[in-house]
Amino acid sequence: MSYFEELDKEMDRYLEETASEEPIILKKLRKETYQKTTQPHMISGYLQGRLLSILSHIVQPKNVLEIGTFTGYAALSMAEGLPKDGKIFTIDKNEDLAYIPKKYFAESNYKDQIEFILGDAKEEIKKLDKVWDLIFIDADKESYLEYLKLVKPNLRSGSIILIDNVLWYGKVLENNPKDKQTEQIKLVNKIIAEDPDFENLILPLRDGLHLIRKK
Repeated sequence: MSYFEELDKEMDRYLEETASEEPIILKKLRKETYQKTTQPHMISGYLQGRLLSILSHIVQPKNVLEIGTFTGYAALSMAEGLPKDGKIFTIDKNEDLAYIPKKYFAESNYKDQIEFILGDAKEEIKKLDKVWDLIFIDADKESYLEYLKLVKPNLRSGSIILIDNVLWYGKVLENNPKDKQTEQIKLVNKIIAEDPDFENLILPLRDGLHLIRKK
C-alpha cells in the first residue's frame, strides 16, 4: 500500500473507477501476484499501469529499459504503446519469481518485443548498447543514484525516465532520515531537481513517481 492510498482510500478507489479499463492479462497477473508473492504491494498496479501505458503511447519508444521487473506488470503496461519495431529490455535478479513474468510475457501480444534479463542490473545495463527512449526504475532504492548515472549517457533529447517510490511512504519529509533507503531517495530527488539537463516533476501517484525528461 502506498502513502497516497493510506491517506485516502476512498479517493484511490475513485481514481481507479474513472481510469481506463485494465486489460484482462493484467487483471490475471495482478491476481496471481497477490496470490503467490510475499510482497504483492510491489506491483505497479492499476493506476500506475495506466499512466505507463499512456506515456508509452505518447513517446512511441523504440527502446525501453526497465530496472526491476517484479512480476511484469509495468513491462506489459509499457508494451501497449510500443511501435512495431519497439522493444523492452527488463532486468531483475529475483530467480524465484522469474517464472511469473516469463509466463505472462509469453502469453501476451508482445512476447517478441519483451526481453527478460535475469541478472544484476548494474552489470546488465552496461552490456546493452542502446539509446533509451523510455526508462522505468523500480528496484533497490539504495542503488537509484547508480542506475541514474548508468543510463544518463544513453539518453537522447526527449527521453523519459520514471523513478518509482520517490515519496517513500512520506519519509522524504524527514529532515534527518535514519535509514539509508530514505536518505538515497531524497538525494536522488535533489540531484534530479538540480540537474540542468533535466525537466522534472514528482507525481503524487501511489508512492510517488518521478517524471523526468532529458532536455
